[in-house]
Amino acid sequence: MSKFSKPVLGIESSCDETGVAVYQPGRGLLAHALYSQVKLHADYGGVVPELASRDHVRKLLPLVRETLDRAGLGMRDLGGVAYTAGPGLVGALLVGASAARAMAWALDLPAIGVHHMEGHLLAPLLEPDPPQPPFVALLVSGGHSMLVAVRGIGDYEVLGDTLDDAAGEAFDKTAKLMGLPYPGGPALAAEALKGDPDAFHFSRPMTDRPGLDFSFSGLKTQVLLAWNKSDRSEQTRADVASGFEQAIVETLAIKCRRALETTGMSRLVIAGGVGANRRLRAQLAEAGEREGFSVHFPRLEFCTDNGAMIALAGAIRLAAGQEQGPQIRVQPRWSLETLEPVPTA
Repeated sequence: MSKFSKPVLGIESSCDETGVAVYQPGRGLLAHALYSQVKLHADYGGVVPELASRDHVRKLLPLVRETLDRAGLGMRDLGGVAYTAGPGLVGALLVGASAARAMAWALDLPAIGVHHMEGHLLAPLLEPDPPQPPFVALLVSGGHSMLVAVRGIGDYEVLGDTLDDAAGEAFDKTAKLMGLPYPGGPALAAEALKGDPDAFHFSRPMTDRPGLDFSFSGLKTQVLLAWNKSDRSEQTRADVASGFEQAIVETLAIKCRRALETTGMSRLVIAGGVGANRRLRAQLAEAGEREGFSVHFPRLEFCTDNGAMIALAGAIRLAAGQEQGPQIRVQPRWSLETLEPVPTA
């Protein structure tokens, strides 16, 4: 058996979640495990980079052992190691990269650093009926809101990017200003389910002009002003949350349809943490049925950061003969458009 058809270990440590998975070409995902640092950072209302790095050190190797046990494998059954090399918090990235490089060196295995956003972009390929390029991908998370034309794996064109706050960041900051607990995004979405989306109307930023870029900082300010002028009751909080969520979702949906029209593509992939939002999923699915394009989401557990998407992306690149030298290198900032294309399999 070729080493590139053997199981690949994937490690994700870009921010506040430690993810480990084993993926094998031809067999699929064999096992995965995830540890979230939400409780660790809750007292600070956001991720503390130094604490995140230290917790990755504590949790990573136990998770590797746990994942291999679930897969019924030993270290010497592996054919390669993949890890998140960026973008992300530099200290957190270095923990995963150092561990991955050490394991690869000790076992004489190929290793490859994976772009975190490429991992998200390819996460829907873990599903039973995966979308095939070309397609438009909406990558929407706490740190990113971008539209990407995907003509092949590694052949990416960024059509639109966030100019200030990403959608997930806007969710978190808005939740905090209304007194909702950390993490703010899921808390605000839960609050929105109890509210009336028409009670407060907020703008749909940058949809009244050409282009595919995003900007949500002004929307956040609108919500702050509306909240400060309100009676701040429980129902008002729910109504403001619902109106805000509706504004975000409609803005994303408008830009997605615009990107499909611009590229002439008929498949849309949604990935990243905000891709778990129920209202976003429902509106895009309805729009797809109505307007004739297909919409593909990863399952909920693979919307947020996870090791499975890194193992998959690494396995694809290792199978194409792409691997890197033994140097431990991470890139806190890293453009998708600089990635090497993968020949069509």
